[in-house]
Amino acid sequence: MAMATNIRARIPASLLARSLSSASYLTEKLPEVPSPANPVIDLSDTQRLFASFPTASLLHSLANLSAMAAGPLVDVGVAALRAVLASEGQLLRAAAIGVARATVHRHFCAGEGFEDAGRAVAAMWEEQGLRSILDYGMEDAEDSAACDRNLAGFLRTVEMASSLPPSSASVCVKITAICPISLLERVSDLLRWEQQDPTLQLPWKTNSIPVLCDSSPLYLTRSAPHPLTEMEVCELQLALQRLSKICERCTEANIPLLIDAEYTSVQPAIDYFTYAAAVRFNHGDHPIVFGTIQAYLRDSKERMVNAVQAAEREGVSLGIKLVRGAYITREIKLASSLGAPSPVHPSIQETHHCFNSCASFMLENVRRGSGAVVLATHNVQSGQIAAKKAIEFGIGRDDRKLQFAQLMGMADGLTHGLRNAGFQVSKYVPFGPVEQVMPYLLRRAEENRGLLCTSIVDRRLIRKEIFRRLATAVAWRT
Repeated sequence: MAMATNIRARIPASLLARSLSSASYLTEKLPEVPSPANPVIDLSDTQRLFASFPTASLLHSLANLSAMAAGPLVDVGVAALRAVLASEGQLLRAAAIGVARATVHRHFCAGEGFEDAGRAVAAMWEEQGLRSILDYGMEDAEDSAACDRNLAGFLRTVEMASSLPPSSASVCVKITAICPISLLERVSDLLRWEQQDPTLQLPWKTNSIPVLCDSSPLYLTRSAPHPLTEMEVCELQLALQRLSKICERCTEANIPLLIDAEYTSVQPAIDYFTYAAAVRFNHGDHPIVFGTIQAYLRDSKERMVNAVQAAEREGVSLGIKLVRGAYITREIKLASSLGAPSPVHPSIQETHHCFNSCASFMLENVRRGSGAVVLATHNVQSGQIAAKKAIEFGIGRDDRKLQFAQLMGMADGLTHGLRNAGFQVSKYVPFGPVEQVMPYLLRRAEENRGLLCTSIVDRRLIRKEIFRRLATAVAWRT
């Protein structure tokens, strides 16, 4: 769904029949989602929610979401794509990329080039009043040369964002794309060991905002790591300089920079990078640098509270992007292989509670004029709770210190419901050549497998609107 009004989808009759047939079947199988009393977000009027979506776009989305909700089908598709992309058969590889371009890339991405993404973002802002979080799709870097290439891509993304209408876009960056993974692992090991032994001296460490807390998982570092070598310290400084260049460009253009979270083996180093940049660049009322907290981790609330309070003491306005998290399978498997307790909450209910609790804490800070928060959620109840809390706290719906966000191609009903309620809403917008973005898309399919399987609200709302339009068309013709 690069942009609803720009899509010229041609839906074959066979696909239309299958979509409506599946829709009819799923109408009986999928439960209605309960609405809280006096909801702030109204999802009942699908005509208003999807006013800017052509019917062809809705059918395409319904077909994609229904297919991706079938777990076994996703597993087979991901495995097949990985096998084909790893093979040397050019024709087979080209065919696989073509299929990916027409399905998952089209659904989750805003195009292959900077111009495509810029047009989609501008149209989304002008026609739907939605902001965008631009993500130039890149995966982990293995060496400095790859980091420098990725840096150039990020800087070009900031340049493109600065040419768009003011306040219409922010940019996200992956630290794993501008610092070699091996170095992030080394830095994380040393930060974890420092948490266990506060007497440890880390001469390269510069910032004063805490990265870990008492409840953080430290099992990944079981013995004292060797200090960074002179070459590693040099590489670390180069990586910090890369992030600083991006921050400087964002500061000049007044564009927020959201730093993605990753898996626990490298997250301490990512937080170190994030908070070092925040200390340097976040001194106005509106923070430039936003870190990411993953609520499915047991230590997330404590880490977030410690960081926010330390930032306030330092006179730093800390921005937080709050998400549920995307590495649950990886985290559970890694902890199990090391004979350690999982760092993830044992149930989805506890993750929901943690997310809502963290959101409430950040909203209270925004009410007091401290920091800013991006609530990235596809969960309707969490959206309702946060929206209601914001109103209770007297936070203006046009206050840029509070934003909601959802992935492109997901939770469009919630996105437009929040927008219709007057809140600032962004879509997380990946873009880039299919071959370059494929690792991201495959990881998204694997890590969000459970999310896609539970896209009940998305599909129910789309089906309701499709049937409403069909009924209207039939009534008009008769």
